Formats: sequence, C-alpha cells, structure tokens
Amino acid sequence: MKRVPLAHLALLAIIYLAFVTLGLPDGVLGVAWTAMRLDLHQPLAAVGLLTITLTLSSGISTLFSTYILNKLGTGPVVMISGFLTGLALLGFSVAPALGWLVVLAVPLGLGAGAVDAGLNHFVAAHYSSRHMNWLHGCWGIGATLGPLIMGASLAAAGWHRGYQTIAALQLSLAVVLLLSLSLWNRENAKPPAVVHSDTQQAQLKPVSTLATWLAPLAFLLYVATEAGTGLWAASILVSNRGISAATAGLWVSFFFGAITVGRFGIGLIANRLGNRRLIRLGVLTATVGAVMFAMPWLPAALSSLGLIVMGLGCAPIYPCMMHETARRFPSHLTATVIGRQVGLSYVGSASVPAACGLLATYAGLSTVMPALILLLLVLLAVTERLNRLT
Repeated sequence: MKRVPLAHLALLAIIYLAFVTLGLPDGVLGVAWTAMRLDLHQPLAAVGLLTITLTLSSGISTLFSTYILNKLGTGPVVMISGFLTGLALLGFSVAPALGWLVVLAVPLGLGAGAVDAGLNHFVAAHYSSRHMNWLHGCWGIGATLGPLIMGASLAAAGWHRGYQTIAALQLSLAVVLLLSLSLWNRENAKPPAVVHSDTQQAQLKPVSTLATWLAPLAFLLYVATEAGTGLWAASILVSNRGISAATAGLWVSFFFGAITVGRFGIGLIANRLGNRRLIRLGVLTATVGAVMFAMPWLPAALSSLGLIVMGLGCAPIYPCMMHETARRFPSHLTATVIGRQVGLSYVGSASVPAACGLLATYAGLSTVMPALILLLLVLLAVTERLNRLT
C-alpha cells in the first residue's frame, strides 16, 4: 500500500478547513439583515446593493485569478485572501452606515473569489475526484454553520458579535495559512497529477475555443438552478402548497443538507464511477427531483421530498465538473477556464434567481420550477456537447 506523505495530508486538511471558512459568510447576510437594517435605518431592499457589490467583486477577482496565481502561487493568494475577508467581516461588525458596508463588500468579494478559484484549481490539479467532492462538502458545512453562528449571536448579543465571531475564525485560518506556506511550495514543486504524457497529449483532441466557454456556461446553469431553488422553494411551499413558513424553511434546509451529505457520500465512489458519469447521473436525478417538486397535484409531503431528491442529484455536479476541467483541457489552459467557471458561477447565482423573481411577479410562482427544469435540461445538453468536444 502506497504511503501518503504526512505533509500532503496536512496540506489537504488545511484546504478542507479553508473551504469550511469560505462557506461561513454565505447565507449570513440573509440571517442578519433583518436586525442590521433596523439598526442602520435601511429598507429591506437595500441589501441588494450589498449582494450586487459582492457578486461583482467576486467575479472581477476570478477574471484576474490566473494572472495572480501565476505571479504569487496558490498558498500566498489563499493566505492573503483569508486576511482580506477576515478584516472585511470584522469591518462589517463595526460599520456605522450602509455606505461602509458597501465599501467593505468589495474586499470581501475579492477575497472570496480569489480563494474560490485558487483552491479549486489547486485541488483539481493535485488531488482526486474524491477529495474534490469532499472539499465542496466542507463548503456545505461552513454554509450551514455560518447562519447558525449568526442566529445564536442574534439571540444572545446581536449581529455585531456574529460577524466578529466569523471574522475571528477567518483570521485564525489566515494565520494557519501563513505558517503553512512551505507546505504549499513543496506541493507545487511536484508535477500535477493530471499532467498528460507525450502519448496522451497526442491522443487529445485539439482544444476548441467553444469548449473553453461551454465549460463555464455549464457552471452558470448549475449554480443558477441551485441558487434559484434555494431562494424560491420556501415561497412556493408557503404560497402554493399551504405549508407554514417554519416547515418550508426546514424543507429548504433539507435541500442544502442533501447536497452536503451527498457530496461526502459520493466522494467514496467518485474515483470508481468517474466525473462524467456522475455529472450525467446527477443532472438526471436533479431533474427528476425538480419535476416532483413542480407537481402541485402531488401530496405536499411527496412533492416536498422532491427537494431532497434534487439536492442529492445536485451533489456531484459542481465538484465533478470542476475536477474534470483539469482533464478536459491542457495544463496551460486549466487555470484560465477555472477562473471563467467560478466567475460565471457568481453571475448565475446573482442573475437567474433575480430573473425568477420577475417571472414569479408577472407569471406566478408556479412558473419558477418549470424554468429551472429547463435550465437543467440545457445543462445536460451543454455537458454532453462538452464531452464530445473534449
């Protein structure tokens, strides 16, 4: 049995922790905003300024991620991003007005986008599909813990303390990353696990420009579907199915919980089944779950169960598409494509859920899930076309 170097395992553990902390701020603003806006004397809709700023900053960061990663290396970029996001979150806890929050959202978004692109590229190049699935499962742990921390802080000491706690966790990780820079340098000195031999390079199809954009488009479609479901499922359950707000919130948490649990479970079989097969099975399963949830004539419990089926289907799609990028494209293009993928993910998470809101306003909430099902079918077509091109 091949012995895995201790330094390799230590760095992997640090990467897992980094993705937990990357997920911590996600969802926190939504939990805290009700209290924040009252203290800052802002209307409910003012949160849009923050989300737009965060999305744009993250997107810009990913566009320049290839250049920055080539100049500094993954370890320093992730470490700097950790300090950047930690200090921005600390600033959130003491911001006296909305304008300050908007300003602080810029470094928060820049840091999140850089660490997202950097870690995804590093793991795709140096680790197996199993670890990529578990990595994104760790993001789910952080995305679950963040709202819990903020909720507990709101009950005990206010939203200021919640942001201080999450900032402290981010800054603690940044210190760990600073102390572990030698581990990153040692790992980068090794040839990436996906570098193709001369024989393999001769067998690869010429890189299609279309493929370098279809891969990012697939991420936009997937993230748009996940974010759209997460944002509008509760409203559909309350308004169209007659379920209480508390129960609807529980079903939405089951959706995200299924994604997180599914990623850890799929990690056990990912290397055996392969990325492309898991992507195809995931999209088909998610579509079945979405169709179940879209059927208003089904019993409410059975229809709601579709959210869990959809979550389990969603579980392998993002990490397997990300991991497959390093196998679809030669190493000199991988970082560029991954930067585009993360950037368009932010575009999808910001634009499509908002578009679903307009659709719900003018055509009714019952039209939201059919629209998301259509996105899943387009995603299936895009990924199959990408398989043929690469």
